Amino acid sequence: MEVVKLQDSKTKKKTAEKGVISSPKPKLEITDLKPAVHDQNRVNVYIDNEFTFSLDLSQVSDYHLKVGKILTKEEIKELEHASEFGKLYSQTLEWVLMRPHSVKETRDYLKQRKKRREFENKRRRLNLARMKSDPDFKKLAKKQKIPTTTKKTFSSDDIEKVIEKLTEKKYLDDRRFAEWYIENRFMKKGISRKRLSGELAKKGIEYELIRDLLEKSSRTDATEIRKYIIKKGGKLPRKKLLMRLLSRGYPYDLCKEMIDAYETCPEQFRENNY
Repeated sequence: MEVVKLQDSKTKKKTAEKGVISSPKPKLEITDLKPAVHDQNRVNVYIDNEFTFSLDLSQVSDYHLKVGKILTKEEIKELEHASEFGKLYSQTLEWVLMRPHSVKETRDYLKQRKKRREFENKRRRLNLARMKSDPDFKKLAKKQKIPTTTKKTFSSDDIEKVIEKLTEKKYLDDRRFAEWYIENRFMKKGISRKRLSGELAKKGIEYELIRDLLEKSSRTDATEIRKYIIKKGGKLPRKKLLMRLLSRGYPYDLCKEMIDAYETCPEQFRENNY
């Protein structure tokens, strides 16, 4: 027993001489779960008494998180990614709820956000590098609080997962979006079917769906031309009125025919559905 104690004493002495101070390994234990201050739907997660990340309520439930649970480093990494995904989904949902959007519009929006985030991070890394090499810039950066900490980015896979989740929950629906667009686009001043079709195609709506919805719509080229002629007929000369209508994608023969009808009897044209 005395021999063992002597060896322990020598080991401690050598460790002290080397300047090595042993510290207990972190337990990686969830020590607290608190509601986020600015968003009551999110929960701040504290590991070993330090704030680590936040999750939305459904994520806390899905991952079965509770105070006292011990996590591995791999689990923490997964939860940190889930935290960023949850924020991205929540922000995209707010954007989608502002008005109906197509799947392509949403994908383009997320790609643009990703590009802006990557550009911003590149600029911040350059600021940090300059601070290290330029003392004057370092003073200026501290005074003006020039950001140097990069923000977490998201991947193309994350974009597709957000779109998949929004579609699954019916927040994204190309048919519903196209129906809304057809019935609301330029409702007062009119729009041609040709232009409507082109705009919807650019927003990622399939041609067959566009054709099907336009056939069912009450908005015909004749009704739309009539709106425009009633609004502008007395203000524009015939040639200019015709050119305006043609520039909006209406067929020449129908435009000419309806302008003739308006000029023949404006009052009757306004009262009757052409």
